[in-house]
Amino acid sequence: MKLTTRGDYSVKAMLDLSLQPNYGPASVSSIATRQYLPVPYLEKLLIELRRAGLVKSIRGVHGGYKLAKNPTQISLSDILIAVGESMVTDNPDLQTSRSDSLAADWVTLMVWRRLNEKLQAALASISLADLYYDARSWQAAQGEVTNYII
Repeated sequence: MKLTTRGDYSVKAMLDLSLQPNYGPASVSSIATRQYLPVPYLEKLLIELRRAGLVKSIRGVHGGYKLAKNPTQISLSDILIAVGESMVTDNPDLQTSRSDSLAADWVTLMVWRRLNEKLQAALASISLADLYYDARSWQAAQGEVTNYII
């Protein structure tokens, strides 16, 4: 299980905004350049993030996008939900229940359901601030100069 491009790009864009003084604003092109993301696709994702109330758009020469909330108030789950990303495991039996199933099938189904519940809780507990500090710690451990690339 891994993030799709949609989820990955959205998280990168949000992390980039968290690095800006007062959490933005930053232009779409500057975010795209720093994070090596395609501008047209990033624009679409930022619109979805704005509709979800996670970013604000600022008009004008010094405009762009900025975080609508403090990074501690934005969870990984919030970001993924905003762009239609699902981290539910790829088990087709999660959505169905058959009365003629064997007990072992039922147990497997319950295990997958519980794992998904735990995964959703974990995603909701990880804030954008947590991701920022994790990225910075990793960069420091690699001996990298801190920059805007996440």
